[in-house]
Amino acid sequence: MKKLAHPAAQIGLAAIGGIVFGLVVGEWAANLKFIGDLFIRLIQMSIVPLVMASVIVATGSMAGAGTGKIAFRTFKWMIGFSVVAAVLAWVLSTIIRPGAGMVFTQQLDPALEESASEALGWQDTLLNFVSTNVFDAMSTATMVPIIVFSLLFGIALRSHITKTGNTQVLSFMDQIQQIVLTMIRLVMVIAPVGVFCLLAALAGDVGFSVVSTALSYLGTTLLGVLILFALFVVVVTMRTRLNPWKLPSKLTEQTAVAVTTTSSAVTFPTVLRNTVEKVGVSQKVANFTLSIGLTMGSYGAVLNYMIVVMFLAQAGNIDLSFGQIVLGMGLAVLLNMGTITVPGGFPVVAMFLATSLDLPFEAVGLLIAVDWFAGIFRTFLNVNGDTFVAMLVANADDEIDREVYNGTKVVVAEDLDLDEYADALATADRAD
Repeated sequence: MKKLAHPAAQIGLAAIGGIVFGLVVGEWAANLKFIGDLFIRLIQMSIVPLVMASVIVATGSMAGAGTGKIAFRTFKWMIGFSVVAAVLAWVLSTIIRPGAGMVFTQQLDPALEESASEALGWQDTLLNFVSTNVFDAMSTATMVPIIVFSLLFGIALRSHITKTGNTQVLSFMDQIQQIVLTMIRLVMVIAPVGVFCLLAALAGDVGFSVVSTALSYLGTTLLGVLILFALFVVVVTMRTRLNPWKLPSKLTEQTAVAVTTTSSAVTFPTVLRNTVEKVGVSQKVANFTLSIGLTMGSYGAVLNYMIVVMFLAQAGNIDLSFGQIVLGMGLAVLLNMGTITVPGGFPVVAMFLATSLDLPFEAVGLLIAVDWFAGIFRTFLNVNGDTFVAMLVANADDEIDREVYNGTKVVVAEDLDLDEYADALATADRAD
């Protein structure tokens, strides 16, 4: 009974119940759709203030400590692997087409289809990144201009704090972020009801394909995670010349914690200890790289976010233009960056992506229902990818103790200064 109290278990049971109910009663289940739509709207209304507050707080909190060669190498590898993850997700989604089996009989909003079919030139696309009126962008939830404004506001705020030492505005925005997060947690209390109604209506409309598309989505995500993990191992082996067959025993403990908690923040202390004591990365490199990895090293998340973009487009039978695909990749990578982290869970991320790219929301409930499984895949790659990046960064300055890696020497990791990395830990409290 204790396991049933977990939100993921409740949502999972509600998803199964909703699908079974929809398949049994058929089209009548559409009468429940308004309840699911209400749940989606409650999430939607939090996106704009949450994104603005999160970006401003993250950018305004940045200090100049993270500079130098270690920082450059860390960012280089993390951004590089994030781009690879986004491209891989697009390729796999194009080949497998996880959302293609779900064809809606309901009429989609014509505005969505029209906006998706418009192919703007690159000049107009870039011009639309900046709004002449940020309040107009906020009223229509046009997310890219909102992000651009928030980034500039955060940078200006950082400059103001440096000159005056006054952090009142930063504290105010941080409080807004925390309050909106509390709102989202309150909304998620009714998530099982919302998911039940969404999937009941969906199953009643499209039938058994709702199950096959969910499995296709999870299968695409899992395949991408395995390919990226293999790529990490190959790159690390080629760069460090360390024996890859020793890696499984060094990653077992942190992998077990990651897949059972689906939280990079909770797994962080274990990753730090293992990276120093079992892999042999120096404490200096491990402290910096792994802490940055909490907010920038979510390669599994980047992969999953881009698959979500393609899934929603395919489920709505919408052909994305090249510019929209590139924008989707960019948003997936930016969501992985410390300055664009969106705390609050996968539902917020999925709705953010759908809103930003004008994609239909009908299938979001299905993604939320199976997100516990996708979260396992994401977190597995996130935490182990951080260790691999730490190895690559450390190798460049000969900061890997090969005797420790080979098991002929024992070292003990120092306790992490939690005050120094509190911001990273707080920012990592999000959807993995």
